Amino acid sequence: MHKYRTLIFIAGLTVLLLSQYKLIMPFVYKIVASDLFLVNSKDQASQVAITTPLSNIAFTHCNNYIKSELGPDTTIIFPEKPLNAWTLGNYQYLISAEFSITNDKSSNEKKKYACRITYNNGDNEEGALDFDNWSIIGVSGFKDM
Repeated sequence: MHKYRTLIFIAGLTVLLLSQYKLIMPFVYKIVASDLFLVNSKDQASQVAITTPLSNIAFTHCNNYIKSELGPDTTIIFPEKPLNAWTLGNYQYLISAEFSITNDKSSNEKKKYACRITYNNGDNEEGALDFDNWSIIGVSGFKDM
């Protein structure tokens, strides 16, 4: 038995690779090609920065979130519109913007941030103004103050 250990190992490895190649991978390819992971939405992703009513509302909600995280003692001035806003599809937005923050020393400092936010109600845009219908996925750039 000791003589055949290497031969059994090579045969087992060959059987494993052939079963993966002939049985498992074709099954995986059929699942990937199916509509199982398809999200059907009116909101299509865009590689170009956009300005839509929902992206503007997403910008406002991101600003309100930042203001709530920094607290009422901090003086923040937000611009009227973001630097850029992209739709990632399925009502997910990436907002890039900046704000001015005033310290106790009367210095005015500009900070840039990126906010990823999702509108949870999909094609039903009636509740877009309600922050409870949105989910902040992540915000970067304002915590390092």
